[in-house]
This record gives sequence, structure tokens and C-alpha cells, in this order.
Amino acid sequence: MFNHEPSGYLCPFCKLAQGEEDEINKKEYIVYEDKNTLAYVSPKWWINNPGNVLVISKKHVENIYDTPDDLLCDVYLTVKKISIAVKKTYKCDGTSTRQHNEPAGGQDVWHFHVHVFPRYENDDLYKNHDKKNG
Repeated sequence: MFNHEPSGYLCPFCKLAQGEEDEINKKEYIVYEDKNTLAYVSPKWWINNPGNVLVISKKHVENIYDTPDDLLCDVYLTVKKISIAVKKTYKCDGTSTRQHNEPAGGQDVWHFHVHVFPRYENDDLYKNHDKKNG
């Protein structure tokens, strides 16, 4: 009902979770992995916020609506761990998390995932949405 994944979709996050790389997502970018989740530094960063980490479910689910509660808990427990690691690693002033659902919500990869951003005073993260490296 709330799905937009096209027929025959080849999910880049599933490939990475299965140990395969593509031109954008590399195994060397993985910073955390457990039974149900994986976290990796995205090659696409907002200009003032290097270190965008994506936390994904290893099981393919398109969005938050489809995610079973226990898997949702696992993903957000990993988001917490990654947020603490980002804070320590990047010595940032804070962190932000973002999760998008459906095209109108900004989702462009049809696999449930959460962004963890390092934040700095006056970094204009939300004003720089279209200003990314990579």
C-alpha cells in the first residue's frame, strides 16, 4: 500500500549487506555490523557535515511502515551506538538522525535506512541538502 519500489529493483543496500560492492557502496566503508544491522560511512556527505553514516537493516524492507517492530528496535539501537561513535570520532557539537519514507518524504533508495550526521554550530545542514560531495 505504501510501497514505491519498482519491479525488478536491485537494492544497493542488500548487495552491501550480502558482502557485495558497487561503484558507490564499498565494504571498506562498513563501521559496524551485527546480526540484523549494518552501518557504513556514506560516500555522499553534506558539505559542512563530513561523515554521514547510514544504518540499514540487513533484511530488505522498503520503509518504516514495513519494518517489523523487533527489527526497528535493532536498527535504532545501532543508530544510538553510531551516534555516540560519530560524536567521539568527529568531535562534533551534536548529531542528527534522519529517516525518509516514500518519494514525498525524500526517500530515494527503496530500503529502510537511517542517516546519522555529525552536527556543528551553524553548519546549515538542512539548508545545504543539495550541496553534497560525491
